[in-house]
Amino acid sequence: MRMVPDIERRARLVRHGIAPGRRLAEPVAATRAMGVLHATEPATVYLSLLARVDGLRVDDVDGALYDDRSLVKQLAMRRTLFVFPRELLPAAWGSASARVAAQLRARLAKEVEGAGLAEDGRAWLDAACAAVLARLADGSAASAQVLREEVPEIAGRIEMSPGKAYGGNFPIAPRVLTQLGVEGLTVRGRNGGHWRTSRPLWTLMREWLAEDPVPLKPDEGYAALVARWLAAFGPGTAADLQWWLGGTAGAVRQALAAVEAVQVTLEGGADGWLLPDDVDPVTPGEPWAALLPVLDPTVMGWKERGFFLGPHGAALFDTNGNAGTTAWWDGRVVGCWVQDSEGAVVLHLLEDVPAAGRTALAAEAARLTEWLDGTRVSTVYPSPAMKAAASGD
Repeated sequence: MRMVPDIERRARLVRHGIAPGRRLAEPVAATRAMGVLHATEPATVYLSLLARVDGLRVDDVDGALYDDRSLVKQLAMRRTLFVFPRELLPAAWGSASARVAAQLRARLAKEVEGAGLAEDGRAWLDAACAAVLARLADGSAASAQVLREEVPEIAGRIEMSPGKAYGGNFPIAPRVLTQLGVEGLTVRGRNGGHWRTSRPLWTLMREWLAEDPVPLKPDEGYAALVARWLAAFGPGTAADLQWWLGGTAGAVRQALAAVEAVQVTLEGGADGWLLPDDVDPVTPGEPWAALLPVLDPTVMGWKERGFFLGPHGAALFDTNGNAGTTAWWDGRVVGCWVQDSEGAVVLHLLEDVPAAGRTALAAEAARLTEWLDGTRVSTVYPSPAMKAAASGD
């Protein structure tokens, strides 16, 4: 069994398009290289693509998302919103999204009953979903606010987690819309706000794609997602895959067998997996620098990230496991970046970096500053290192 050292795993990261000399041609190719993009924060989609595509314009991303619709937002693995290449959607609908949909539907029905909105939460949710679908059946798109105003079934509010700091009284409409979205019945269509904010206009998925959504069977869907993950992130462990999929160990084992994954040994002794046509050793090339945004798919691709994070994990992730911005040199994370009051990108390094690395990182900071052109991007997931950088510590 071949051993894959950490240096080779880091060498494989150039496939992600984040090395300046290995960037990709356009947004769809860059998304396919990663499998999917994280979209929890709208700005991540644009900044993740900027890190992988030279000469990227906001209009290029908007065109793929809203005109060509070759990239589509879909709630899937780990109850997370992603941008999928269109051809991969059926795999998600039949596997990861279906699993999340069942979990969310049961939870929301129980919460509706607990809040006293209905005695039968499942029946209430069925009626609420049907009412939204009926409102959108004419092919129009509508914001959550408009739907709350025009669909009485989702106009109410619900008390969540009473007594908890994160609890409160919240409108029920977003929960219903999320449910319809994860089920592939509706989709977050055009954005009604700036590219760095989320104000989606909801529409029926069949209208958005001009075809009826047809999910793959669960085992086929998981196999397709695992194949994409291995192409982007292999070699990785079954635990990495199970975390990324938000699935079960059994589903991972079945999918690995279906794609005929090849077992290797990772540095440290863990079992890893590669696609059968990707087993040849990869040698490191020239050192490279990259600046990646909050929740970038490269940083969030594995459960175990020590081979590229080194000792910096606690500084670069919040307590819930969300990655902040990262600065990379030669396949390793060496710090983070923030913006100053004028919008300029400022590096915050956590270790000594050679002069060549500092020069390359400064060039990437200048590239990102120029692209942002004074636009400041905020986040609800600042890492401890980002907080320290922002405060000047």
